[in-house]
Amino acid sequence: MRDLDYLKLLSQRFPDRRKCLAEIINLNAILALPKGTEYFFSDIHGEDQAFIHLLRSSSGVIKDKIDEIFRAEMDEEERRELAHLIYYPKRELGKKEACGELTEAWQKLTIYRLIRVCRLVSRKYTRSKVRKKMPEDYAYIIDEMLHTDEDEKDKQDYFYDIIDTIVEGEAADSFIVELCDLIHRLSIDSLHIIGDIFDRGPRADLVMEELMRYSDVDIQWGNHDIDWMGAACGNEACVCNVLRIATGYNSFDVLEDGYGINLRALSMFAQRVYGDDPCERFMPHILDENIYDSISPALAAKMQKAITIIQLKYEGRLIRRHPEYHMEDRLFLDRIDPDRGTVYIEDREYKLLDCNFPTIDWSDPYRLREDELQLMDTLRTSFMHSPLLNKHIRFLYSHGSMYKSLNGNLLYHGCIPMNEDGSFMSAEFNGMKLSGKALMDFLNGRINDAYFLEDEDPAKQDAVDLMWYLWCGKASPVFGKDKMATFESRFIGDKELSRERMNAYYLLSRDEKTVGRILREFGLSQGNGHIINGHVPVKKLEGELPYRANGKLFTIDGGLAKSYREKTGIAGYTLIYNSQSIALAEHMPFVAGEESTPRVEVVERMDPRVRVRDTDNGALIEEQIADLKELLYAYRDGRIKERA
Repeated sequence: MRDLDYLKLLSQRFPDRRKCLAEIINLNAILALPKGTEYFFSDIHGEDQAFIHLLRSSSGVIKDKIDEIFRAEMDEEERRELAHLIYYPKRELGKKEACGELTEAWQKLTIYRLIRVCRLVSRKYTRSKVRKKMPEDYAYIIDEMLHTDEDEKDKQDYFYDIIDTIVEGEAADSFIVELCDLIHRLSIDSLHIIGDIFDRGPRADLVMEELMRYSDVDIQWGNHDIDWMGAACGNEACVCNVLRIATGYNSFDVLEDGYGINLRALSMFAQRVYGDDPCERFMPHILDENIYDSISPALAAKMQKAITIIQLKYEGRLIRRHPEYHMEDRLFLDRIDPDRGTVYIEDREYKLLDCNFPTIDWSDPYRLREDELQLMDTLRTSFMHSPLLNKHIRFLYSHGSMYKSLNGNLLYHGCIPMNEDGSFMSAEFNGMKLSGKALMDFLNGRINDAYFLEDEDPAKQDAVDLMWYLWCGKASPVFGKDKMATFESRFIGDKELSRERMNAYYLLSRDEKTVGRILREFGLSQGNGHIINGHVPVKKLEGELPYRANGKLFTIDGGLAKSYREKTGIAGYTLIYNSQSIALAEHMPFVAGEESTPRVEVVERMDPRVRVRDTDNGALIEEQIADLKELLYAYRDGRIKERA
């Protein structure tokens, strides 16, 4: 029996038996529909053009739908043009106008074709759900056109009169744009981002803006996301690391044009301190040219070295402040012999490749100079008070988490840290030893504390500090390695010393039994469940596959970031889970204006077809139906009076 007060509250929405029964019928009908299509992306790394293309093309699915409808009516070039119009309507309309092809006849034919595509991609949804996705100004018109059969003689004039009126009223272009946007929203029912939106690529800010256009999106934080979140929380080591990576990959546009982070103070400091230093070990990887903020590679190298030294100082202070991190092996500055130009690591002496350290006081190597403190105050304030960055960080918080359990699948970015014997690795925080799901839940809470606790709260600083540990700590689920070898790779160059060893999870999770153990840890069944993660690029060139453990684990980081493509040979994967199958779309490197249809491989078929009743959302609907039935009984036996 439901609580009577709750039923009275529910009766405000359904004030009589007729409305209550109508909603039960509606919900039961929804349960019988095929489940919506879920799209999974991972490791976007700021590649805005490639990612936006994948979203707007639904990883090639929209082109497949166009081929399905129009193969007998349109040649390949016409179908390709229609696809690109759907992907980039404003751009393609501009091209048509520029070459004099934006005629009324073309507009009418295009609207007709777009309506047919809309019908196909909307057929698995209820009419009310489709209407909710429609643009408000055109909702009634689109709804009428979608549900009017123009092949029926009595309806032909009505259907084509609507199109004529739109064109004659000079609303065709805006109507076409809205139809294309509706096709995007209908093609992707829900969107899952398995971490690492930021770093390396040119414009993570534009990726975030695109994600915010979607109504049903969730994010499982990656280590690069956590790093930016930590910077926005005021963690100086995270601020330094974000800037180190950005200067190292020539990503100045995202900082200055995107988020308004003023780098003038850093460039002036670097030029003053390292003006005569070639900083050869810090020359940037130039994968993308900056459009708005052109900085010479020589100055970028000086900026990267300057912020790297400051980062090492802040990291040393963090490690000393938190012995529970067990990261004393990452302290390097106090092991340097400046006279010999060497550093002692694990009782061995290594020759330094760069011995110019003008800002280090060797009597107290982790002490920051006054000019470094002033610089960091400026940079930290810039990150914490950037309006657009904070808008995006809040979206990461409101739509993100360490992991997500959905429809029997477990989603997370990196790993569930494990020991070599297959047990879950534990970490100690606040006097508690945590592992597995308990560790993930604890970290999820502390990440939220770092941003949302008041500055006066004594737990705030500890949570902010933890953001850096999550970036590079041994037991961090989003990192999953034994160390972050920044110092070794920049100052020593020894390949073995610089090697970052992966957590045992990455080998053990190739076994189906390990995957089953992890799923059970999170309360999921091994029968129909999968693990979906990213973080580690799948090296297809070396014969690696994105699915392991007999198809129970998917790793979908396939190299969307340009910096990984030499290792992978491709440009990432999209995992597509619809009512009939789980498929992997393998992307080719994106080149603007060129066709790059992904190769889609179905890796698991659903038999029988998955209905809404089989999903987590279906379980919620079942609960709503049970509540409504109880309300119906309450009306019938008089416990609650109907309102006419």
